[in-house]
Amino acid sequence: MKKNLKKLVAIALTLTAGITTFTGCSSKNADSNKSNNSSSSGTVTITYAIWDKNQEPGMRAIADAFEAKNPNIKVKVEVTPWDQYWTKLDAAASGGAMPDVFWMHSNNFVKYASGNQLLDLSDKIKNSKDINMDNFPKGLVDLYTLDGKNYAIPKDYDTIALWYNKTMFDEKKIPYPDETWDWNKLLEAAQKLTDSSKGVYGFLAPADAQQGYYNFIHQNGGYIISEDKKKSGYSLPESKEAIQWLVDLSQKYKVSPTQDKFADTSFTQYFESGKAAMGLFGSWMVSEFKANDYVRQNCDVAVIPHEKQKATIYNGLGNAAYAKTKYPEQVWKFLEFLGTKEANTIQAEKGAAIPAFKGTEQPWIDFSKEFNLKVYPEMLDYAVIMANSKTRNKWQEYETDILKKVWMKELTVEDGCNQLAKQIDELLATEK
Repeated sequence: MKKNLKKLVAIALTLTAGITTFTGCSSKNADSNKSNNSSSSGTVTITYAIWDKNQEPGMRAIADAFEAKNPNIKVKVEVTPWDQYWTKLDAAASGGAMPDVFWMHSNNFVKYASGNQLLDLSDKIKNSKDINMDNFPKGLVDLYTLDGKNYAIPKDYDTIALWYNKTMFDEKKIPYPDETWDWNKLLEAAQKLTDSSKGVYGFLAPADAQQGYYNFIHQNGGYIISEDKKKSGYSLPESKEAIQWLVDLSQKYKVSPTQDKFADTSFTQYFESGKAAMGLFGSWMVSEFKANDYVRQNCDVAVIPHEKQKATIYNGLGNAAYAKTKYPEQVWKFLEFLGTKEANTIQAEKGAAIPAFKGTEQPWIDFSKEFNLKVYPEMLDYAVIMANSKTRNKWQEYETDILKKVWMKELTVEDGCNQLAKQIDELLATEK
């Protein structure tokens, strides 16, 4: 679900300018859309855009179940790879020809919602007999709420866990990670597992937000932005301590590749090739790891280590709809179904993602029994929602630029964090 922060920021920056070019659907586009999606028999076809090929079977199964209940509505599932998804969606918004229903990511939510491209679902949710937003984690509901209005139905969520190489642990006779692990135990094991002669590292510590420093900052009592979204937490001693500890893993303790090495080989590649014993990875990585013979045969997953407190970052997708869809009634029926326990259970049974509907995660866990996946939903009890605000795309750009310099020792942690806090505070002050 979550992609590499660099990729997210690059895509977000490419798209930011597009918000000023969003226009309404022209009459020509509207007529064309209507003729292509309806028939004389009264059957309507709506489009459902997604970006993950691995999840297509699950989304198709949900669509099939919906069609069985609504024979006059057909759902066309369209898959566009992540790298092209947002470019295509941006162009469609500008041309007034967006998909009827589509996946929304928190990184781009504010852009599309404030650009009047998303259907306001508030009243429909309030009057629905099938949708109850209390069935979803509050953080996910809030993530897709802007100015008090709901613009998406939570689809799924992800948390971050510690993946480890069982074979390497066994060779060194090191007990597997468990809920007792803190930063000291993580470092101790990483030092024993690092073998410079073989180019093997004990732990992966890239300058990655969701699968890296966000988790450690919260574990140490810091935060990214305050709950009222008025202040950055990077100037806090707790946040600086967490960043310093992570930087030291590569620069001082040598248990992680340095940032320049991650530029050549991603941290995922290090783990999948047996060149790293441990790393933090989100639950969206399960499909890839399951398909990787080496990881499947040698690795497993445990809860994320803690420090002053337990914390793991969680995020999630939302199912949103085009504000100018020609079929608002049919689109709402589909969105309403997507928010039911039945649809979420189907998603789980197909192994697509951890469903957002509370209590439906067990089939997702059972789908990949070769891994200890129960740790992902278990951690939701102390999970912290991904930091977000109206200027998130802009301050994430500063995060990427400044913290990269910190990891490369071009800036000290003190100076880098202070600069970053100042930049974020200035952006947050512009939000209304």
